[in-house]
Amino acid sequence: MSPPKVDPKLLEILVCPLTKGTLTFDESTQELISKQAQLAYPIRDGIPIMLADEARKLKDNV
Repeated sequence: MSPPKVDPKLLEILVCPLTKGTLTFDESTQELISKQAQLAYPIRDGIPIMLADEARKLKDNV
């Protein structure tokens, strides 16, 4: 079974809660990426978890 996709309309309205910047969907990790904040927000059971405390810090080279 393939991983769930994020609705493109949802991506249009979701923003990083810290920077209010745009997010990109990383299908391989099932995360929403905020390049500006260098954070990756997890998606669990198809639901984006938009809490900074739940986000993973990105490495410098991402």
